[in-house]
Amino acid sequence: MRKPLLPDDLILRPERKRLVPLSDTTVWRMERRGEFPRRIAISVKRVAWRRREIETWLAAREAARAPPPT
Repeated sequence: MRKPLLPDDLILRPERKRLVPLSDTTVWRMERRGEFPRRIAISVKRVAWRRREIETWLAAREAARAPPPT
């Protein structure tokens, strides 16, 4: 069983990069446009994302690319 990394299963930047291999700048721009889940400031110099929000975003991207059923 997977052990939560942080309370409420928050993930840090290295894990976010593993799940979504986009540059920090690209993710930041997408967040500002409302196209990616918003980060949570957990300290002055540390941010995290909710794993379930990232997974939901990925699932939506996958669904958008799937061909329509015939």
